[in-house]
Amino acid sequence: MPAVTANPMILPRLPALPIGARPRQVLRIVPGTHTIEGEGFQVRRPFPTAGLGLADPFLLLDHIGAVEYAPGEAKGTPWHPHRGFETVTYIIDGAFEHQDSTGGGGLITNGATQWMTAGAGILHIEKPPEELVRKGGLFHGVQLWVNLPAASKMLPPRYQNLESNDVGLVASDDGASLVRIIAGKIGGVAGPGKTFTPITYLHATVAPGCRLALPWRENFNAVVYALNGSGMAGIERVALREGELALFGAGEALVIEANVSQPGHSRDGWDVLVLGGQPIGEPVARYGPFVMNTRDEIVQAVEDFRSGRLAAGHAIGA
Repeated sequence: MPAVTANPMILPRLPALPIGARPRQVLRIVPGTHTIEGEGFQVRRPFPTAGLGLADPFLLLDHIGAVEYAPGEAKGTPWHPHRGFETVTYIIDGAFEHQDSTGGGGLITNGATQWMTAGAGILHIEKPPEELVRKGGLFHGVQLWVNLPAASKMLPPRYQNLESNDVGLVASDDGASLVRIIAGKIGGVAGPGKTFTPITYLHATVAPGCRLALPWRENFNAVVYALNGSGMAGIERVALREGELALFGAGEALVIEANVSQPGHSRDGWDVLVLGGQPIGEPVARYGPFVMNTRDEIVQAVEDFRSGRLAAGHAIGA
């Protein structure tokens, strides 16, 4: 897995959980549903689904791959709009090209993250690079949608390019597992993502048979999504397999454990996303690529897009 890696034994270590810390219990396991996005690529989506509508402040999680594309198979998206939230695209293997109506964009590859704040409105396109389309190859990525509070929904759009070497790195307390910090702070180490809504976004590789215990802010919610392999979530040791998400209840810590036996592609460890955020607690009105607080605001977003006002003042490059 080319996502940024390091020897956990030489990294700063997370502190052991304090005696008496309340680990969060697993409320339920949510399987990802398979759906088609963009120009025809398949994603696994644990939310929004019938099992979980959202995990405030998170609106959507799409897992693409890991997939080995044959020549001509890789696909992207056409130009499309967004308003009222942020899209966070994390590429673990392979590469994706991004371009938007503010002039932001570039190649996102192997451990890099593209953080796009749509705010008042943006148009963008995502596509595989020409070489991947022509030759085929491995691709693995995740897109997360993060809601914006009402006060930030109409701010000017913003683009953050987070390279793999920008990611914060920390080891588990036993030095066996690696935690990559994309946003937020854990164990005194911060990630590079600048957020309007307080969140924590981690990618952890848990060594086979090992336990990862994370201190967790009590005012944050918490979910863990299995990118590959298998393990157990919570002190109850609830089975969590590739493509499944564990939703946790209240508490001060998260505990997960990788199974001793992992499939071949996961032999180096169990890869999981660990997400948490401070719930916004506001009404959510959503329609496709628009997420606002009221139906009237959605109607306005659609009208602005159709009339060309949604990204007014921003020219789409060739």
